[in-house]
Amino acid sequence: MVDSGARAADENTDPRTGIKSSARRLLVKLGADGLSLDAVAGESGLAVADVQAVFPHRDDLLTALVVDAYNESGAAMEQADRAAGAPAGARLLAATRALRRWSFDNPAEFTLIYGSPVPGYHAPQDTVPPASRTPAVLAGIVRAALEAGELTPPRRAVPGPPLLRPEAVELFGGLPEAPFADVIERGIVLWSSLIGLLVFQVFSRTHDSVRDESAFFDFAVAVAAEGIGLVVPLGGASTSV
Repeated sequence: MVDSGARAADENTDPRTGIKSSARRLLVKLGADGLSLDAVAGESGLAVADVQAVFPHRDDLLTALVVDAYNESGAAMEQADRAAGAPAGARLLAATRALRRWSFDNPAEFTLIYGSPVPGYHAPQDTVPPASRTPAVLAGIVRAALEAGELTPPRRAVPGPPLLRPEAVELFGGLPEAPFADVIERGIVLWSSLIGLLVFQVFSRTHDSVRDESAFFDFAVAVAAEGIGLVVPLGGASTSV
């Protein structure tokens, strides 16, 4: 979470940062549905006109919060990935644990980007590059595993022609050859499984089913990684939440 001392310093020097900090506090209290420029002005101690001078509309402020959330969560994954080293399975576990940690530390922001859509809000194109940081980390790990010979060929290939948009192929760095020609589709399954798992855990959908949610998270990541032929090492220290 944002350090209170750093937040106070930011709010005193940067109106944009201060307004976003107030909005993030309101996300916790009211959720995205309750966010308005009037409410943010009251939370920050500013006149509504001062808030509108920075963010003319509520959607402008929501977009800024969405971009920040994607960038912060993506940066957490990137840092953990760099620190993990090799092999790719260890990198995947470290990066996904980092996203889980960020999600539990910032549940309101997680809900903003991965929860139910905010009524009346449509994310603009500006949010696409920040949102791509998470799948880019996963794609980089899978690409490294492929190049290092760490993937096991699938027993069942995706039938028919590739099911991909050009953007997905570009993000991965090109379409792999057989027997890994469908690894990008499998990587998207891994990505969607990860976000679905986090939704279940952040919104307390698994706490009645498993005794150790952090250990279960590691296990679930390892199971999902089997779909791309990647072995994720288990048995190390798991996340603490």
